[in-house]
Amino acid sequence: MARSVIALNEVHATLPIPTVGRASEAGVPADARGRALRDLRISVTDRCNFRCTYCMPKEVFDAHYEFLPHAEILSFEEIARTARIFRALGVEKVRLTGGEPLLRHGIERLVAMLREAVPGVDLTLTTNGSALRARARSLREAGLDRITVSLDSLDDATFRAMNDADFPVARVLEGIEAAAAAGLAPIKVNMVVQRGVNDHHVVDMARHFRGTGHIVRFIEFMDVGTTNGWRMDDVIPSAEIVRRVSAAFPLEPVGAHYAGEVAERWRYADGAGEIGVISSVTRAFCATCTRARLSTDGRLYTCLFAQRGYDLKRLLRGGVDDAGIAEAVRAIWHERADRYSEIRTAQTARADKIEMSYIGG
Repeated sequence: MARSVIALNEVHATLPIPTVGRASEAGVPADARGRALRDLRISVTDRCNFRCTYCMPKEVFDAHYEFLPHAEILSFEEIARTARIFRALGVEKVRLTGGEPLLRHGIERLVAMLREAVPGVDLTLTTNGSALRARARSLREAGLDRITVSLDSLDDATFRAMNDADFPVARVLEGIEAAAAAGLAPIKVNMVVQRGVNDHHVVDMARHFRGTGHIVRFIEFMDVGTTNGWRMDDVIPSAEIVRRVSAAFPLEPVGAHYAGEVAERWRYADGAGEIGVISSVTRAFCATCTRARLSTDGRLYTCLFAQRGYDLKRLLRGGVDDAGIAEAVRAIWHERADRYSEIRTAQTARADKIEMSYIGG
């Protein structure tokens, strides 16, 4: 299959064309709803070795699927430059995503370049954990602060079925142990919960990581993209997840670490750590969202559920200086009014949207 999914979903808005050398106005940009730009998520590859049914279903992303050619993706130098520009606009957190970011050759070099380019940011990475055991120490030595691992079940049969690549859960757990030993902490473990698929393992997941210092975050199944077969009936509300866990291990609410934090925090009453729930479907957090997303090929998206992106690569490769690109980003952010989760309906869920494997989670 050709790149039909991406081609269908990409409607690229016209970028404001800055005057080369023109200075950007001072201060952190705020969007149309007063939300600051604080977080940048950078997809470094559109490829993944898993075929998770809620992200890259095998019937779409098959052996004939055409991924981006190398010439179209951003170089490490372009990524570092972009991160530096966003840092000057007030970004405090940079997260590397994919696809599976550890498939990008030389990812440690990119981490080191980012650590030098944006020394003050919280630099993190989200991975499926398949290559983490071998790479955790080198990532930490390169300057990575923390890591998030996607793990949808501790039951091996369920996990293999969900990743649809017959990958064993034991190897992901070994990767988490290696990351902890390397100092990539606190480690967050993301579990996408689907009714009738893995929801019966929610309490097992909480039990396994209690007392380890790792933070499990239970994520409501979302209608990202158009290929994952999302239905509201398959969503387990976060409130139900909290009830299930609390019935086994009493929980109490905790305040957010920072403004715009997407996960609601709950700690164990006995002091054995905490969990988080991400409730994009049932408890929309659009009003405090501070995230921008950069796709593998350099398109800027202002929402996970976006239908259009802005071609920053054209500016990066077109001779525009940093101040000019910053001005373009500022103009894009000023116009941002996204609130998809607040207006989600059965109709919007079926609308063409960018795939998560392309934009990053």
